[in-house]
Amino acid sequence: MDRNPSPPPFSDAEEEETVAGDSIGNTVYSKHWLFGVLTKLIQVISPKEGDSELNNVDVQVDLDEDMENDICKVWDMSMDKDVALFLQEFNAPDLFMGVFAKSKCPRLTEICVGILGNMACCRNICMSISKDENLGQLILQRLCDSDPPTLLETSRLLLTCLCHPEAANIWVERIRGSPSVYDCLCFIMSSSTNVELLVKVGEVVDKLFDLDEELLRNWIKNGAHQAAGQPGDDSPKECPDFKIVPCLLEAAKQVCSDNNTEGLDVYMHILQLLTTVDEGIQAIVQTTDGGKETWNLLYGLFCKELCQPDDPPIIVQEQKTVLASILSVLSVIYSSQKEKEYVKIGKNMPLIVSLIRVLQNMEECGKTSRDDSKESETEEPVEDFHLKILKDICCELLSNILQELSKENVLEGLKQGHLNEQKCSCAFQNLLPFYFTSVESFLEVLREADQSLADTLEKSFPSLKLQT
Repeated sequence: MDRNPSPPPFSDAEEEETVAGDSIGNTVYSKHWLFGVLTKLIQVISPKEGDSELNNVDVQVDLDEDMENDICKVWDMSMDKDVALFLQEFNAPDLFMGVFAKSKCPRLTEICVGILGNMACCRNICMSISKDENLGQLILQRLCDSDPPTLLETSRLLLTCLCHPEAANIWVERIRGSPSVYDCLCFIMSSSTNVELLVKVGEVVDKLFDLDEELLRNWIKNGAHQAAGQPGDDSPKECPDFKIVPCLLEAAKQVCSDNNTEGLDVYMHILQLLTTVDEGIQAIVQTTDGGKETWNLLYGLFCKELCQPDDPPIIVQEQKTVLASILSVLSVIYSSQKEKEYVKIGKNMPLIVSLIRVLQNMEECGKTSRDDSKESETEEPVEDFHLKILKDICCELLSNILQELSKENVLEGLKQGHLNEQKCSCAFQNLLPFYFTSVESFLEVLREADQSLADTLEKSFPSLKLQT
């Protein structure tokens, strides 16, 4: 089904009960009805002796239709804070622990994890769930589940808890002590084709890395095969020797093939986080291909997919975070792998064009903002923090590339239209005065390739003083 069923409507009799105090908090939901559903759930996970073997949770794989409809209604209702608190008072998390421990019904497990995820949106309930060590371990074990919907709800629950500042440290410590989490998340990223699941798992990994640099370093250096302990019984069988970078790249390719911009942003940011520590840079560039796969993926995205010539300038505003992440990683690879054939600028001249296009679009966006401010007689617009970061990264990479250009590179760039007066002027405008040395070095090479263009640019930028 596309969505969970709506909460149960009240009959006239139920409305009378509500008036008599049967409602949950300030809602119109019935305590009596909810008690009935939870009681049935208790019976499902605790069958009476002599019941049909089909009702035994050790073998049951399908959920009774009526029970499924009712528990799905509870799932919907649990989004309401009053209902969530009522479920907490009824010790619903303990009941769900029984489901996780005993049920072999994927749909029931998925729904119960989903209800917990809704309940965790309430800060007090989130703390209660987080502090329960037994429940916490059972939740982490669900990451080793083979059922994608259950994995999705488990990831959503974890992300909700990680977004609560008071609960985040509890979960980080718990995950540090659970080596199977690395295995299971890597397995999902490297093998799943469920893009919704990949996005949510990516958000969990991104949040974990952002919260804890030690965990980031450990997952980069150690891998699951070196960590103490083994995955749980439900973990992927014959788990391969996972490495974090190939798993991230595989997930990124999958979300790209689905044109999922949210997922692309998440996985590019994770790769950028890797480059904030030396171990992460080494993990990228010391793979068997020397970082070529990472470079090719990000190069293709930047030069062929994002911020294209037929896109309006405002596109840079929409793509600023993912562009900054991609360029940050490309810049690290370029700086550390200059001797590698795949990063030779002669083969990557379109990169210069794309970098200048981003800078041009930012200039156009800036002009539009200033013009709008003048028309409305408001103060000068506040500089966009994320755009500033993008510009800084863009200028740094462009300056490094310009310094490496040979006369042959420049001649080819002029011939192919990658370089011309307008593009060079835009580059100089953004690079000066902070990258004076790079601009001066490029202009010297340009003078050998096209004296006239070099003279024109020098006149346009008087601050440049070429050495003769």
